[in-house]
Amino acid sequence: MEVHEIMEQGWPPYLLFDPIADKYWTRMHVYFPQFQFALYDQQQKMAAVGNSVPLAWDGRDDSLPPEGWDWVLESGIQGYETGTPPNTLAAISITTSPAYRGQGVSQHAVSALHELAKRNGLAAVIAPVRPNRKHQYPLTPMERYLTWQTDDGAPFDPWMRVHWRLGARIVKVCPRSMCIPGSLAQWEEWTGLQFPESGSYIVPGALNPIEMNLDNGLGCYIEPNVWMVHSL
Repeated sequence: MEVHEIMEQGWPPYLLFDPIADKYWTRMHVYFPQFQFALYDQQQKMAAVGNSVPLAWDGRDDSLPPEGWDWVLESGIQGYETGTPPNTLAAISITTSPAYRGQGVSQHAVSALHELAKRNGLAAVIAPVRPNRKHQYPLTPMERYLTWQTDDGAPFDPWMRVHWRLGARIVKVCPRSMCIPGSLAQWEEWTGLQFPESGSYIVPGALNPIEMNLDNGLGCYIEPNVWMVHSL
């Protein structure tokens, strides 16, 4: 399966239209090819795709911004263009092929991020994590969701749990990790829904409701993620 097929199957369609990604995604591959990777099975079939960027971070939790994913990608690209030496590896995405989900592939992918950081002399891995069960609870604030735990005290969310078991700590919510605007027609195409009036709507795959304004024919989705930090 090709990289673009895995990406398209791994994310809700509207997440592929983030304006920051539109601006910087190609440059990420040009500037940092060594930080993009794929995992293969024994038959050389692609099981997962990973993307990351090196950036400069002062190591303080309070300096991790609300913008999360958008900040990570923009900071990595702008840091490269201004010659700022990086000291941290930031996860952009890890996308597992549908055929390999639930088989522990994601743990290998996060471990690969650790190895990439160490190999390149970087001191930490940071991730604006997209909790992969949060879309089942779109009305629960992320601040509450990240406190949920399993009976053994691990994070309730499976994707957060993978990072946690590999040594990451939960820092805080990044409430504006991605901001995705779209026209009424785009949102109808992305979601398969109709929006008869202005207001909040729960749409497939979204972690929060989207806001639709029929006066200007625009909808906006603001996605919250969770900052997690791996010390190396």
